[in-house]
Amino acid sequence: MVLFFKKEQVSSVFFEKKNQHTFVSLESFWGCSLALILLTAIRLLVAAIVPLSADEAYYWVWSRALAPGYPDHPPMVALWIRLGTAIAGQSTLGIRLLSPLSAVLGSVLMASAAEDLRPGSGIRAVLLFNATLLLGAGAVAMTPDTPLIFFAVAALAAVARALRSGHGAWWLAAGLALGAAGASKYTAIFLPLGIAVALMHPAWRHWWRSPFPWLGALLALTLVAPVLLWNADHGWVSLLRQGGRVESWQPGRAAQFLGELVGGQIGLATPLIFWLILRGTGHELRLMRRDPAALLICALVALPALIFIQHAFGDRVQGNWPGIVYPAALVAAAALPGRAWRGAMWLGFALSALVYIQAASFIAPFPPLKDPAQLRLAGWPSLAAQAEAMRAREGLAFIAADQYGIGAELAWHLDTPQPVLSADARWRLFALPNADGLAGTAGLLVQSARRLTDPDPAIWAEAIQIGTAARMGSGGLAEPFRLWRVIPRAGAPIAIMPRRGRD
Repeated sequence: MVLFFKKEQVSSVFFEKKNQHTFVSLESFWGCSLALILLTAIRLLVAAIVPLSADEAYYWVWSRALAPGYPDHPPMVALWIRLGTAIAGQSTLGIRLLSPLSAVLGSVLMASAAEDLRPGSGIRAVLLFNATLLLGAGAVAMTPDTPLIFFAVAALAAVARALRSGHGAWWLAAGLALGAAGASKYTAIFLPLGIAVALMHPAWRHWWRSPFPWLGALLALTLVAPVLLWNADHGWVSLLRQGGRVESWQPGRAAQFLGELVGGQIGLATPLIFWLILRGTGHELRLMRRDPAALLICALVALPALIFIQHAFGDRVQGNWPGIVYPAALVAAAALPGRAWRGAMWLGFALSALVYIQAASFIAPFPPLKDPAQLRLAGWPSLAAQAEAMRAREGLAFIAADQYGIGAELAWHLDTPQPVLSADARWRLFALPNADGLAGTAGLLVQSARRLTDPDPAIWAEAIQIGTAARMGSGGLAEPFRLWRVIPRAGAPIAIMPRRGRD
């Protein structure tokens, strides 16, 4: 995709003199480009050294059992991990490789979208985009939000180019991006809905008579069709799991949930960028009737925002869910006049740097049991080693877990010939070998002590606690575990996990 910048942006503001030294301005094309290169190098390093979360290890298991759908999300995150590990090997960097790379390419697309919708705001949009924790943290981890945000930006850039240039072929690119977003996460549905609302503007209604948007929609449906067919073949399990969230209704807790929703977005955007987003969206709302670009921006921001607010009247909204609104919202923020964006940008980068340091070193101003990085990331290799030592001492045939994330982490870290099992009903929906061949054989179950129940007797014919273990962070205990001698039942939902270098 070709970027359009004003000529004066590229030719006249590369450098500024100060105290007889030459500085590259971040507001120039080259300054912004150098900043992206530096950020990408830092993110690749952080992605390589920060331990995997349980969710990332779980998605890695997906990548070893590729399918058109999974119980939790569509398959794009598994495809990205499979591609990353094919390039960089079965390593932490391999799992996350496409995260920092997609962040830099997504930044180029963000500049294109902003320039087409609000000329002159491209560089500001890129800098604000990269200064959010949405991208700062997302660019060093691998979750379904990673490809979703990239393809959402790509779709916005393609639609903006189609609307600005009048060239219908851009709708085909938009369709591909929308389909890929839909194969990443179900919240992508807000993108085509917002675009359809924007095309109601008198200036853009003629596109309804053009074949190109319809061909783009057909391309999008073609990419999403395997996900829908997989759901249809598996009792709509994934769609019902995600769609069922809208049925909750607890207005008595709405104040709490709304407070958490707003607080989460202040953290995810960073405080000053969040304030710019509110100001920018308000400004676009005032322009909406006479400016079709404002209608597009508002539709892409307001529609999902209203849905998440409605959801907060019934249940908690996870902080990452509204990420789909950020591409358009940041265009609105970047288009504001004045220099407030500079302070917002620097604060965002500073907070991202603190997050990187904390995740890489577990240095934090609070104890381990309240440190989110340690709670999620610390001590998994040690836990695996403790479990293997107990298994070997007791002469047991396998190591197992009854939570999918723990099972995935053990499978990732253990480098032994004995199998690693994971017990959960969800595994029946995966193309993984079952453990029926180990029925009646004794093994070791690693169970989080935070679970107050004993191992499920419907899965384990016998369960006797034989010890304890722990994940330890730099400052102490991150999570305690109980170790059980178990015997699995035949026909139980127990899968044999893939292993690094053994598949």
